Amino acid sequence: MQSTSRFLQGVFPFQGKGIESPFPIDATLSYTVPDGVVTQPVYFRGGNTTGELIYAVLMRDGAPMRYFPIGAKSDVHVPLRVVEDLDSGTVVELHLAAPDGVSGAVVVDLGLVEV
Repeated sequence: MQSTSRFLQGVFPFQGKGIESPFPIDATLSYTVPDGVVTQPVYFRGGNTTGELIYAVLMRDGAPMRYFPIGAKSDVHVPLRVVEDLDSGTVVELHLAAPDGVSGAVVVDLGLVEV
């Protein structure tokens, strides 16, 4: 069985809208599972330049799938031990939540594998 790696990654500036108000980080952090394959998220890495706790949310078809808290001026690496199959047509995207008015940058790297 052949697999193909896919990555959603980059450094993105943001302005917080409230810790309970996640928003899309950037349009490039969206992925639709192609026809004829199943995709699995396998890891998440994130970094936070601010002095406040923020979190990234992996959204699946508009609903939260996984939460990744990132400490103040810190980073996180999360290998996903519970791997879920994402069927063709599923849309995943990364959102972010930060305290209202907090501005900074987030570094994200989400690894996916198509099988």
